[in-house]
Amino acid sequence: MDAKALYLDLLAKSLTNTLFVNEPDSDQESQAQFVKSFIEHYISGSAITMLPMARIENLRNCIINTIERSVPGDLIETGVWRGGATIFMRAILKAYEVSDKIVWVADSFEGLPEPDAELNPIEHKAYSGPVMTKVYKHFAVGLEEVKRNFAAYGLLDDQVRFLKGWFKDTLPNAPIKSLSVIRLDGDFYESTLDSLNNLYPKLSRGGYVIIDDYGEESWTECKRAVEEFRSKHAVKDELFKVDSNCYYWQRA
Repeated sequence: MDAKALYLDLLAKSLTNTLFVNEPDSDQESQAQFVKSFIEHYISGSAITMLPMARIENLRNCIINTIERSVPGDLIETGVWRGGATIFMRAILKAYEVSDKIVWVADSFEGLPEPDAELNPIEHKAYSGPVMTKVYKHFAVGLEEVKRNFAAYGLLDDQVRFLKGWFKDTLPNAPIKSLSVIRLDGDFYESTLDSLNNLYPKLSRGGYVIIDDYGEESWTECKRAVEEFRSKHAVKDELFKVDSNCYYWQRA
């Protein structure tokens, strides 16, 4: 294993808090046990990202593929929690000595927006529930904490830019010229659609779109947002499965 791969493997385990323990596994645990493990490992634990290793590996492969094929454009994640996935993005650029790409870190840094109760009742019910409110606290992590996490890994520099606010406000006027990888983790219908509407036109041919919650239908309508967007804009590129919830496609 070369130095780049060794560094990225070690970083992935550190960010996911799996250096010495296994990650929660929804395929091997009951729903109740998985939620308990999820809370202990991520919310109460020291993990910097909630992405399972399969999604970390997918992100890694997509970015390296665009680097090796010289696909132009920056990298962005919308919805970053503690910043782990975007820290990993910056680390890949660092490892491959890429100096002409920016990592855009887009989040409200105040938690999830409240879904419309009439238009998105499933989401509103989840948003208002006791677990999301009292335990997850709407996944609110402040900007300064995310910056501290970048700095702790030695990756807070001028190739990292922060977009603070709701996506409908920050993305339309974001100074992004082009993108090679878009990772959407805004959880809800409107956040997903706002991200696609504003970012997809900037995605280079051969670039990737990763949808974190496409396969999750019990508490979000993310999938409906993606399907409506793809239908409206005649996107025919094949969707590939990362795991039970995460899917991606490559722009032809």
